[in-house]
Amino acid sequence: MDLQIIGFGVIGQGFAEVLARKAAFFKERHDLEFNVVSITDITGTAHDPAGLDLVEALRVMEREGAVIGYPGAEKMSGVDAVREVEADLVVEMTPSNIETGEPGLSHMKTAFKEGKHVVTSNKAPLALRYRELVEMADSKGVHFKFEASVGGAMPIINLARENLSGDEVTGISGILNGTTNYILTRMKKEGLPIDTVLREAKELGIAETDPTYDLEGIDTASKLVILANAIMGTDASYKDVKVEGIRRVTPEAVKLAAEDGYVIKLVGEVADHHMEVSPRLVPKNHPLNVDGVLNVAQLKADVAGEITVVGKGAGRVETQSAILSDLIGIAKKTA
Repeated sequence: MDLQIIGFGVIGQGFAEVLARKAAFFKERHDLEFNVVSITDITGTAHDPAGLDLVEALRVMEREGAVIGYPGAEKMSGVDAVREVEADLVVEMTPSNIETGEPGLSHMKTAFKEGKHVVTSNKAPLALRYRELVEMADSKGVHFKFEASVGGAMPIINLARENLSGDEVTGISGILNGTTNYILTRMKKEGLPIDTVLREAKELGIAETDPTYDLEGIDTASKLVILANAIMGTDASYKDVKVEGIRRVTPEAVKLAAEDGYVIKLVGEVADHHMEVSPRLVPKNHPLNVDGVLNVAQLKADVAGEITVVGKGAGRVETQSAILSDLIGIAKKTA
């Protein structure tokens, strides 16, 4: 199967790294071979119908920090690459922009128009235009998978759609952002103010240089919309979520909660047609009380009852578990 990578930052490079490292495994275990024919970032596109050297592409990024440094690369945008380069599937991993959904939204719609399958980790297009994208993919007869857009290594969407296919999921709640969970965990354990922990998180690479989407609850809200639409069949967008982040959480509030047997967590919840993200008091022995950068999601199903999934919600390598699962699923269905 010929692939195009659009977006070659942390997640995109992690994908290339894992794809190169596990090529023999994919062939032996699944009888599948993946050939990356193009890689695009903001600087341009490297492409070769015979397949790019992923190890060399990673070396170029380490040395020069831009795809345009790859031998023969040219100034070609993501949309143009999707239009002009022959491929079966686009792996879209550009950064999320909750205001417009771009450039990922255009990449996905162009791929569908070209008859290409899409696997993505990009939340914003789904949080803004979920129904439009799903219907467009269906109308073009292509597969559209996005497990990595929500829980990193946690198989939430595929779990609900496949293993719980006979259930009706009536509610979803969870901690869906590792950065805020790390900050609240450190505040609980050390009694530190949020700004101090945030500086630490940036130094450790846990928080982005601009952590606004995390701290304001925007990232969690985007993921909650995707889960509600994909699992519960709603037709929601980001604007339908009541959102409050963690900026107002103080060490004093965290201490008082602990004295009463609770922890403060940033929880996203959808139930009874209401969607909300906010700091919540969670009992210390509750399944949602996970520490550090871990994520957790709890599904309420009418037959199975409550199902809880815990795992790493982000990471250069960990997120690839979800991307590879989607990729292999599509490859087997289209073989």
